[in-house]
Amino acid sequence: MVGDGYRPAGKPLRAAQDEAGVPPGFWTGRGLAAVGLVAGDVVTERQAELLLGEGRHPDADRIERELLQEGKSPTQARRATVLGRPIEHNQSPETEKAKERSPWLAMDLVFRAPPTAQIAWALGDDDHRLVLELCHDVARDKTLAWMEGSVAQIRWGSGGKHREPIRDGLIVAVFRHYESRAVESKPLLHDHAVVSIRARRPDIKGTWGNLSADSMLEHIVAAGTLYSLYFMEEVSARLGWAWEPREVTPGKRPVMEIAGIDQRLIGWQSTRRQQIEDAISVLVADYEETQGHPPGERAAYALGQQAADRTRPPKRKAPRSLSELRDGWRTSAIRAFDACTIYRLAQRARAAAAAVWARVRPVVDVALAAVDVAAVVYVMRGAFKRRHLLAEARRHLSYVLRGRPHQPGLDETIVQTVVDNYTRPVGCRMMTADLRALYPRDTEDQAVLRPLTRKRTASPYERARLAAGALRARVHAVRRADRLGSRPRTHAVAVPAAPRSRPRPTRTDRKAGRVLEQATDVAAVEQTRRTFEAAAAKMAAKLQDGVRERAVAHGGPQPAPATSTPPHTQQPGVQHGQGRPPGGVA
Repeated sequence: MVGDGYRPAGKPLRAAQDEAGVPPGFWTGRGLAAVGLVAGDVVTERQAELLLGEGRHPDADRIERELLQEGKSPTQARRATVLGRPIEHNQSPETEKAKERSPWLAMDLVFRAPPTAQIAWALGDDDHRLVLELCHDVARDKTLAWMEGSVAQIRWGSGGKHREPIRDGLIVAVFRHYESRAVESKPLLHDHAVVSIRARRPDIKGTWGNLSADSMLEHIVAAGTLYSLYFMEEVSARLGWAWEPREVTPGKRPVMEIAGIDQRLIGWQSTRRQQIEDAISVLVADYEETQGHPPGERAAYALGQQAADRTRPPKRKAPRSLSELRDGWRTSAIRAFDACTIYRLAQRARAAAAAVWARVRPVVDVALAAVDVAAVVYVMRGAFKRRHLLAEARRHLSYVLRGRPHQPGLDETIVQTVVDNYTRPVGCRMMTADLRALYPRDTEDQAVLRPLTRKRTASPYERARLAAGALRARVHAVRRADRLGSRPRTHAVAVPAAPRSRPRPTRTDRKAGRVLEQATDVAAVEQTRRTFEAAAAKMAAKLQDGVRERAVAHGGPQPAPATSTPPHTQQPGVQHGQGRPPGGVA
């Protein structure tokens, strides 16, 4: 609530926030009406203490006074302000010594923009800063709305085994911070969205219960990709900038960054990342020495978390306002690089965006997107769930659209296409890839991907891209065959030949893998031959009339009628002679 600083005992919260240089928190979410709050209201210290610290109504003091005046006992008045299960019940009397469990009353979701957006926000002018903050707000609110409507579930029944959608919505307290944890202050615009675990059940009484925390946490990656997708679209729509992929670590998944931002500034801004990478190298070396092999994907993620914890600096810093922070960041960046690089950020971003739109066509092909998502998720995970497909589909849209808006529900359409055409169930809730729609003669579903997945010298993501490329090539081949198969054949005249003779296939037919059938309708062929002969005789007569008229005009002898057929009327298979046509026409 006070940024990365500490509040001395007895100091009011608002005064501590002013000294720390952070704005006060505010409430958001569709569940606010159930507790008498309004979106945008300032989060007071007492409200946060009651709701996020004790699981009680944020206006519990007033409710208790009114109930006491009505004659209720203090215990009854307090119980009326508790939302759901009281935290006192966390003491389990199963053993002689009561075992206390820490009550989990909220979860912290952090929203932060990509590094290049942080640079533009910190070093740009005030107009661009305000626009980028607005883009951040819109993307955050849309992501929270998606979690309210599609992810959040209430625990129901004995032991919380059943899950149902919440009745109203989430109650969220948002706190904004401006800088990172690095010892040397660096720009890091991010919001802490503290989601209360209390929510109302969809019953008639509207009783209170706890959110299904596992449902929320399982969709964290999908929510992060949705936030990035919305943020990119807002920045491109309001500032006209474009996005391009940047490889942070060779062989790893790239990230989308604003095109035209000097890459050197990313290293200046990401000093905290460099500290973590230095610690990871030491931890990986220790892991290989102990285990005898490099860490896998999950082990590498755990080592990264361990490195972040070890290098986490203390929070105590000298408080500075946002204007002071921006002045210091701009001075530091100019000292490290030059003033031209800093003051022309927006201009270079617009020029780079024009170049991106000139070479990139932001069109989404659902079929190609489906095989791309299926290949990447299968190679990276083997067995997966729908949320893994959803996160990868949103990454695919970010890469293809580069900031252009996507149609609502397009990510779900891609996921449903994958589930319907390229997956099969494994166990109760998992699924895996099934490629028989593309390879109907393949008795083993994964034969096309197995050679690629066994390439151990490549990283999992590199193998995933190879598999996606193979599947996209297969889709193009199937489309090409279907297109050639449905193309109308050109009309050709053929003379009946010997029964065992076969016509030579054309180049188009060879590419499509088929051979033209031999014509067997003798009556149609004969009718065509007579039509051509009549047209040829008529044309020959006109040529003779023209020659005769020219001969009479010059006073010469008239030529004899032609007795041979012009070359262009001869039947197929007969070689045409060279030279002038009959009649002496020059």
